[in-house]
Amino acid sequence: MTQPPTHDDPFSRLQSAEPPRGGDNVPQPERKSELLVVTGMSGAGRSTAANALEDQGWYVVDNLPPQMLQTLADLVSRTPEAIPRLAVVIDVRGKALFNDMKETLAAMEASGVDFSVLFLDASDEVLVARYEHQRRPHPLQAGGRILDGIAAERGLLKDLKESADIVLDTSSYNVHALSKAVADLYTTDGPVVLRLTVMSFGFKYGVPADANYVADVRFIPNPHWVPALRPRTGKDIEVRDYVFKEDGARTFVERFTSMLEPVFEGYRTENKHYATIAIGCTGGKHRSVAVTEDVARRLSKFPRVTVNVEHRDIGRE
Repeated sequence: MTQPPTHDDPFSRLQSAEPPRGGDNVPQPERKSELLVVTGMSGAGRSTAANALEDQGWYVVDNLPPQMLQTLADLVSRTPEAIPRLAVVIDVRGKALFNDMKETLAAMEASGVDFSVLFLDASDEVLVARYEHQRRPHPLQAGGRILDGIAAERGLLKDLKESADIVLDTSSYNVHALSKAVADLYTTDGPVVLRLTVMSFGFKYGVPADANYVADVRFIPNPHWVPALRPRTGKDIEVRDYVFKEDGARTFVERFTSMLEPVFEGYRTENKHYATIAIGCTGGKHRSVAVTEDVARRLSKFPRVTVNVEHRDIGRE
């Protein structure tokens, strides 16, 4: 998909430009509308994401047939002042219409339309729970079970997910957390350069599905086996001191954060503006939490980076 041009500074897509000199005849850069396609699994939070975007000033079109996307993109591109930021929500409720989605996006890319794709996902277990809570059938389950509909939808969306600019796993989000995540990604306060989520987790509960990088800190001695530290977490100073009393832990954090710097530079060059760094120990309560806090503190000092910290499993037994 076509993207806005990058600048020499890899830490920013847009720089402050000096006002043009030489009078009113100086040519101005062409203004373009921003087009975002929001799609993903049914039950993963598309409606919540659409509401959050609307709150951020986006013009949102919900449940648009894919065949109309090119026409709408052409219309908006001719009047960028009228609709500078357009979000189009597309789902599989019309399965026959959705079959043309891949071809539609390819045609838009070939014609030079600037757009990006946000794909919302969640685990099968979470999707089933959400449908059962709402007491509604999955749009593709027909006469089968909810899981049958989810499996059919995953097959239909496989290629689209793989080509999406951002895949956001909403399994651990409630409505408010998802709204904040989308608002952070597509804020109107200025161009988003690189937003990082540094997440601690426990391997025994599974690796986060949306992690771009996963670090295993189970090589560090486990505070769980110290009776006085067992009920505490990696946020407590006693646990942090225990985790970092070994030189290996401190060296790991220093080298890990340094290793990420060229990765982030590459992300910016490729116009990737969101990444998740997941750091895991056995249960996600002690070592991974302490290391995550320290890694996040170091990464927050990188130029033009915003860091959000999540401790996925800190409250589990």
